[in-house]
Amino acid sequence: MGEAAQMSIAAASPVLGSIPENILLQIIEYLGQRDIYHLCLVNRSINTVADPVLYKSISFAQPKHHVAFSASLIARPRRGSLIQNVRLEYPSEELEEVLHLTDHSSRIDNFSHALAAMSNLESLILSVPEKLCHGIGILLNDPFALACLKACTLFYQCEDDGYWDLQENIHIFSHPALESLTIRRAKLDQRGFESLELPSETPLRELHLIECDINDDGLTELLLFPEALKEISMTQLEDPSPPLEETPEDLNDFILAFQSAMHSLETISIDFPTIKAKDPLKLREFEAVTSLELRDYQLFGASGLSSVAFPPNLETLTFLNDVGVDEDLTELLCYTIEKKDIFARNLKQLVVPEGKKPLPKR
Repeated sequence: MGEAAQMSIAAASPVLGSIPENILLQIIEYLGQRDIYHLCLVNRSINTVADPVLYKSISFAQPKHHVAFSASLIARPRRGSLIQNVRLEYPSEELEEVLHLTDHSSRIDNFSHALAAMSNLESLILSVPEKLCHGIGILLNDPFALACLKACTLFYQCEDDGYWDLQENIHIFSHPALESLTIRRAKLDQRGFESLELPSETPLRELHLIECDINDDGLTELLLFPEALKEISMTQLEDPSPPLEETPEDLNDFILAFQSAMHSLETISIDFPTIKAKDPLKLREFEAVTSLELRDYQLFGASGLSSVAFPPNLETLTFLNDVGVDEDLTELLCYTIEKKDIFARNLKQLVVPEGKKPLPKR
């Protein structure tokens, strides 16, 4: 916004000041961040209306901007309460230059203190160095911090490109308001919650595990707490690096873990090429599931049997691999489709990727 535009706004400020606040607020929401910033400089009354919109969503291009803004929250704590959405994605080398991180386990870094000041934060996306994992974990364990958080994405960059320890942030699964959680490149062993006081029911509805190494027993415990989990997705590379240590080799182990939420799950998506299945999946008890995504060899297993127990209300079945490559699996699939009224009477849609070998016409 140039000088002429600023002078024009300044001249019109008496007119702007006469507009009811609710209407002025709707007008401001159509402006870009830079325009809102200049509008805040017009006068105190307009600043009062525009300031909450300006700081509603925060995304910093460089870590030094985040540090400067964090320092300003000390002088203006009200500003922290205005922030609802934060996205922080910094490479390790950039962030360490400005935060001077240490390995002292009892110290909560300035980065985490700044997040704690955002009392009304609803959405948090973090992609930061692993050294911040401990401080943010302490923050997530505070029942009064980030109490309004509804959506969260956590990814900590490890120096060796390994998996970060989910135990450090395990209390995100006990958050009293969180509805959507995405975990990227984390590792979880069988311990689950180690504290004697287990969390009460949570409102978590969506769980996405991206390129993680997750123990099925640990996952079983985490899924005990969501009151009505609707969707779970797990994705992994065809050649995971580093190699997986906690993930089971049989998909049926994960299906057993999902049983903690079988009363409410509606969507199951497993894009995990390395996991096989010895026996056909047993999903008959998952009565709420309407959408299932996986690979054909995971559904039918390696036993050669056709006795897949589909969810009784399954409507959409999506295969994530080329179907028709394995003749035995193709025969099982064709037989299942022919006997749909027996195996999956509510199935409405079968989705397959476009492969090199077409499916049999019958």
